Amino acid sequence: MTATPDPSILVLDGRTTAGREMLGGKAWSLQRMLTLGLAVPPAFVFTTEVCRRYHAAGRVLPAEVWDGLPAAMAELESATGRRFGVAQRPLLVSVRSGAAISMPGMMDTILDLGMTDEVEKALAAESGTPAYAADTHRRFLEQFEKVVGRPPPANPWEQLRCAVLAVLDSWNSPRARFYRDSRGLPHDAGTAVTVQAMVFGNLDENSGAGVLFSRNPLTGAPEPYGEWLPRGQGEDVVSGRSDARPLSELATALPEVHAELLAATARLEADARNVQDIEYTVQGGVLWLLQARVATRTPEAAIRHAVALQRAGIITASEALNRVQPEHVQSLLSPRLDPVGATVPLASGKPACPGIATGVVAVDPEDAEVRAARGEMVILARPTTDPDDVAAMSTAVAVITELGGSTSHAAVVCREMAVPCVVGCGTGTLMPLAGRTVTVDATNGAVYAGAVDILPAVAPDDPDLVQLNQWAESEPAGELSHSLLAMLRRYTVEEIS
Repeated sequence: MTATPDPSILVLDGRTTAGREMLGGKAWSLQRMLTLGLAVPPAFVFTTEVCRRYHAAGRVLPAEVWDGLPAAMAELESATGRRFGVAQRPLLVSVRSGAAISMPGMMDTILDLGMTDEVEKALAAESGTPAYAADTHRRFLEQFEKVVGRPPPANPWEQLRCAVLAVLDSWNSPRARFYRDSRGLPHDAGTAVTVQAMVFGNLDENSGAGVLFSRNPLTGAPEPYGEWLPRGQGEDVVSGRSDARPLSELATALPEVHAELLAATARLEADARNVQDIEYTVQGGVLWLLQARVATRTPEAAIRHAVALQRAGIITASEALNRVQPEHVQSLLSPRLDPVGATVPLASGKPACPGIATGVVAVDPEDAEVRAARGEMVILARPTTDPDDVAAMSTAVAVITELGGSTSHAAVVCREMAVPCVVGCGTGTLMPLAGRTVTVDATNGAVYAGAVDILPAVAPDDPDLVQLNQWAESEPAGELSHSLLAMLRRYTVEEIS
């Protein structure tokens, strides 16, 4: 590993032995992909120890940490052949948070950092596309001001300093503390801050960004599942502000990139021995991987994946059983809407987290929280969600959005919280529903007027449940949750018959 003056900053080169607790999930993911020889933009990381020291000192970072920054940046410059803070072949970077335990959307990120008026002119001249340079500058200005709270300084090094401090501060933001409180996570773990060379999905027609799951996180189907946004950056996809396209369009537009992406996906799944959630960017026809982590999935998908991975020889039967919870089994036998009541939907979108819920539509997060506190069943409807909406999302019985795909913020957070969710219903379709009672069928991606009757569903002979029960019967006593075994026995053909 390349040394820097202070060990609080580590250059990611595929050789560091630091673990997730020190590197944070984001940097640890990059390190793992580098170890596998996959294409990752160069990066370095302020470790979680930096965050702990920062907050312990009253939000002051020791001078020796800043002293290590130029040497770490020099490594990125050497790897990219670009220079940070200058107009000739400029280097732009992203500054991202990354706690050891994933906290989706809770902390802050700034992309395209290092941008100035001079850098915009240089990128326009270099690319021959002034529109790309202007778009990149606009994105930076908007995101920096939103995260830091003021316009960016002209000096890129001062921009970097402000961004790092903003990410460290976001560890103790109200939404991050609420998230940790709601999940019993410690407040003293800290977040790492990853600084990484930018790659640009908004460069040209052979560029874009997307998210790919190694297997379908909604249904549990074995095929890869993902989205692709031409001329987009990663934040466009995960924020839900743009409607991404099916992965099949990447296969049509850039077949070699698509094949490379699937090969990398298979390698990452085999290495992790679990379903992967992968963020990627394509710049000028070249694939770059930005993140790979264990995928959040629906209860049904958790069961299907566990059985499929065992049958593929990737995990053992005991491991498959340990990945299944009683509530997963219960959810697999979920009810369905009465087709008599579920006729013509008010709105339709993409199913992001299955389930059925009936409630009153609230389009304002604060209103949703107030109504829920009064005991009302609330459906939160938003154009698209962001981290500030998480508190309201956690109190809602379902979430529906006008924009976004199955990898948007709303989809990812709702899957983690097991809140039924439908996304991408179309601009202007949901806001007029404020105050109305609706039924959300998030399994099929539909929103119906009124309270629709629900019919019970029973699938005692489901082959995956039968298989799990057979494994459970062979499991040594004490090795398996009694509640899971009871649930499996209750719903197998043998028990019912």
